[in-house]
Amino acid sequence: MKNVISSELAPKAVGPYSAGIEKNGTVYLSGQLPIDAATGLMPEGIKEQTTMSLKNVESLLVSAGLSFDDVVKTTVYLSDINNFAAMNEVYQSVFKAPFPARSAFAVRDLPKGALVEIECIAIK
Repeated sequence: MKNVISSELAPKAVGPYSAGIEKNGTVYLSGQLPIDAATGLMPEGIKEQTTMSLKNVESLLVSAGLSFDDVVKTTVYLSDINNFAAMNEVYQSVFKAPFPARSAFAVRDLPKGALVEIECIAIK
């Protein structure tokens, strides 16, 4: 059986998918856009958007009884690879060694014109 992971503190999915699914102690979080759940708006700038995406990830992790320490893999999508260093600065303020495995790359576009989207896998 799989359990849906959601949080009132994270934005609702922008399509036909769950924000997260837990199966057999593994939590799979869909990519989190930098949308403020309270306002529905995105902040300006890559650092601010990375912070908001990670806040949304954290809200979902907490609702699953987890924290950033339980994350084993992340994928970071950037609308511009030139934003990598600024994103990484915020990212490393949240994740501590031993860091989760990670992929990060630029894509042509992200939903709603976002600069960053972050997904992850965590283990209970």
